Amino acid sequence: MSKIDYKKELKELYRPSAKQVVEVHVPAMNFLMVDGKGEPGSKDYTDAVAALFSVAYTLKFMIKQGEQAIDYGVLPLEGLWWAEDMSDFVKGNKSNWIWKLMIMQPELITDKLVQTAASQVAEKKDLPALEKVRFESFSEGRAAQTLHVGPFSQEGPTVERVHEFIRESGAELAGKHHEIYLTDIRRAAPENWKTVIRQPMC
Repeated sequence: MSKIDYKKELKELYRPSAKQVVEVHVPAMNFLMVDGKGEPGSKDYTDAVAALFSVAYTLKFMIKQGEQAIDYGVLPLEGLWWAEDMSDFVKGNKSNWIWKLMIMQPELITDKLVQTAASQVAEKKDLPALEKVRFESFSEGRAAQTLHVGPFSQEGPTVERVHEFIRESGAELAGKHHEIYLTDIRRAAPENWKTVIRQPMC
């Protein structure tokens, strides 16, 4: 059985340094996705997370135990964040925040496999957001990113560093605020949480 560490293979995208902001090119990749609205940690949010990881882990074991016999680590949760009125996002009016939660999938995952995995999950668990899970390609292209270490509530200065980098590069912000959650927050102190902060640019 072969093993693939996608976070290592995609180190530039999933293991940035906290010491500096860097420019990256994010290619088109396939994701499991769920769309929603409201405060992080709300029922809709936690339902989406549960559905995404349930399908992602089912896919992992399907590949590991199937003919391909490839073992790989499930990629981290990612989130795109915005608001219809961006002042709600800046001011922290979280009930108006819009999000797209995602988990990147290896190239060997197909839409048919996702449908099979979702059906298997449905047989075992009653997950309200399962029917919202979809499989879709997503591309960001040119972006700036860095690593934030600490609680989410203290991301502001890190986000501003990324935005300043973009402005100093003579570019403009484009697309949606992107976060990649590298830490299982249930098992680590907030001061140790690691989050990739990414902002597309043009």
